[in-house]
Amino acid sequence: MSATTVPRFESRQVTEDEWLILDNRYGPTDLRCTIACVRLVEESLVDVVWLRDLPLSITYQFVLDVLEEVRGFYASEDQTHLLSA
Repeated sequence: MSATTVPRFESRQVTEDEWLILDNRYGPTDLRCTIACVRLVEESLVDVVWLRDLPLSITYQFVLDVLEEVRGFYASEDQTHLLSA
């Protein structure tokens, strides 16, 4: 039996037009778990309220675009830390 790996970042729909972007590195009761709140404005437009100080956009086409941006940001940040260690 193999263990299932939980991805570090995920989007979780909380209402019909709102999602949370979560960092699973922290437990579900840890306030640092929630990175952003994403709200559907129209069919191909979402607004983001960042709960961390991230140099990322506040508008995207889709929720998955926000999730990919977060993954890319932290992947490049992790690489920078590895190179400087």
